[in-house]
Amino acid sequence: MKITIFIKIRDCNFTHFILYRVGIGNCMCCILRKKSCKQIRYTCNSEHFLRSMGGIRTDQVLCIGLKMRKTNGLAKQPPMEMQEEGKLEESDSSSSSSEGDYHRGTWSHKLDFLLSVIGYSVGVSNIWRFPYLCIRNGGGAFLIPFFFFLIFCGIPLYFLELCLGQFSGVSSIFVWKLCPLFKGLGFLMVTVSAMMSWYYITVLAWVLYYLVNSFYHPLPWSDCSESWNTAHCIESRIKDFNNVTNTIVQNITSNSSSLYNISLASETGIKKNATTAAKEFWQRRVLRISEGFDEAGSVEPHLIVGLLVAWVLVFLCLMKGVKSVGKVVYVTAVLPYILLTTFLIRGLMLEGSMEGIRHYLTPDFSRLTDFQVWLEAGIQVFYSLGPAWGGLITMSSYNKFNNNCFRDAIIGSLADGLTSFYAGFVIFALLGHLAAMTGLKISDMADSGPGLALVVYPEAMLTLPFPHLWAVLFFLMLLTLGIDSQFGTFETVSSGLADAFPQYFSGGKRKTLLTAALCAVLFVFGIPFSTNGGMYYFQIVDWYAASLCVTLTSFLECVIVGWIYGADRFSKDVKLMLGTEVNVVIRFCWCIVTPLAMLAAFILTLTNYQPPTYEGYTYPVHARVIGFLLSLVPLIPLPVTAVYYFRKVDGTFLQRLHKLTQPSEDWGPHVSKYKKGYNEIHHNTPDETPLLTIKRNLLGSPSH
Repeated sequence: MKITIFIKIRDCNFTHFILYRVGIGNCMCCILRKKSCKQIRYTCNSEHFLRSMGGIRTDQVLCIGLKMRKTNGLAKQPPMEMQEEGKLEESDSSSSSSEGDYHRGTWSHKLDFLLSVIGYSVGVSNIWRFPYLCIRNGGGAFLIPFFFFLIFCGIPLYFLELCLGQFSGVSSIFVWKLCPLFKGLGFLMVTVSAMMSWYYITVLAWVLYYLVNSFYHPLPWSDCSESWNTAHCIESRIKDFNNVTNTIVQNITSNSSSLYNISLASETGIKKNATTAAKEFWQRRVLRISEGFDEAGSVEPHLIVGLLVAWVLVFLCLMKGVKSVGKVVYVTAVLPYILLTTFLIRGLMLEGSMEGIRHYLTPDFSRLTDFQVWLEAGIQVFYSLGPAWGGLITMSSYNKFNNNCFRDAIIGSLADGLTSFYAGFVIFALLGHLAAMTGLKISDMADSGPGLALVVYPEAMLTLPFPHLWAVLFFLMLLTLGIDSQFGTFETVSSGLADAFPQYFSGGKRKTLLTAALCAVLFVFGIPFSTNGGMYYFQIVDWYAASLCVTLTSFLECVIVGWIYGADRFSKDVKLMLGTEVNVVIRFCWCIVTPLAMLAAFILTLTNYQPPTYEGYTYPVHARVIGFLLSLVPLIPLPVTAVYYFRKVDGTFLQRLHKLTQPSEDWGPHVSKYKKGYNEIHHNTPDETPLLTIKRNLLGSPSH
């Protein structure tokens, strides 16, 4: 007989006494500190327990929980708990698990996890890419393919990854034990997340610099009197438009072409020959951009400081893993919605705002016949939600086993899609106002990426009362959106390393040191992005880093879970967690709809490839070659690990293939009490014909 004892005590000196007394024999001890109270777990032989417990002062003991198991049988858990007052108390949740259950830690509350995945999915692309795609692809008509892909591809894939992490209790680097042939997928995810963490944080450095400058008076992008301004600078398109209009009106004659002259003057004077103060601030002050890719220039002090501050913020938020980030997301995930609502209310009060919203919602249904529109909608959904990066698997691996991850998948996916839709009202209200003030078309001002968020929006802020206040709020919103997404990708890397080398990185202090070391390394590697040529390097990495591997990874995920492991088998695993199997619609998406969509996106990405450009600058051939090689780096683990395990297994080719497409022996639910049920379900599954297997994967077992 073996006994596991859970003892809660309040006295530090008494802790050492217990360790000494229970240390008789071959006993295993583990201390879990909880503020002023400590909880100690021992596993020892019953005779050692009886011998060593004599002399314990019961007035020091808050609670004792015993868990007994036969050495050759299943666990039995008779409650035997004592308190000072002699009342029975339910033992800690960990007492119902073996020592390996939840050893990596868990979220403190369910809401911590939900806000974390929402913050991970909702990022700056919801603000600076979605509006551009709407303008480019038929306005309101773009919402149709967008929500189609969100419902039939985004939600199923989101749910799939949450289930994988929550069921296995391991990070993305080890979750693919369910199909050893594709263990390289885990390394691929960690590599992509590392690359994302490496360059994406540059956005936060830019935003921090804008945030600091928002406190200066006047705003440095509001006039042309600064040292970085050129002779072509205009304070804003609004003032320039008014000056041009007034000049022409003063010289107006009976000539009927005067209205045409106003339009022509505004188009040629503003749009072609002049540069706004906001754009010159971005190009010539923030970036101090060089002439091209081959001119790195020098490191800009303000950018390197911004980069350092950004990494310090990430470290402070992640230094204790999910315990610390679970608290931070209550601010970083909620604040953007408060600020978006504030901007919307103010924007609706501006002249021209309703025209901008009409432009946003008015559909051009003829664009739906263009396959490119559907492709861009699918890619936007996919890259915005963030599956296949490993972040969703990693964060869900810290969930309790019975957490309702289907509910979380629905909420997280819809939060991302609806945030894009909601933010569109804010953005188009401001663009509509700017268009009314300048006389330009909304489509002429729309841009994608940093150009929209860091040039057009700051210019629009100048038209509002108290522009400093609105600028601070806007860049604070971008900061919280960006740092939330950084949490998920960075934690994927740190948790992957901690799981791979637990002897070095497990435990609170060691994990903190690992987080600090990773932040330092990625900071050093990110220095090139703070040079004069940093924008060119940023765009090359952003263009190529995940262009191929992420869509391919999603396709392989669906094939592995849907067909190799089996959607029906995985549905039974989900039933162990949630109490109900996966419905038919999700099964069809896992097995057919989502993999076909991802495969199509992967093929079309290859066939429709176009090299990147920046402000008319064409990258040299060697820059594009570097970008292409960069896109292949995350794919290297796939063939390497497949060949390694293929050579490691004995047998013929088909025998090896069969073994490597079966789950590893250590695959299964990470909570001990569910392992028996898992083994009973899958060991009793009979061999079936391919047609019956397909039917079960799509429709479920006949009894269901």
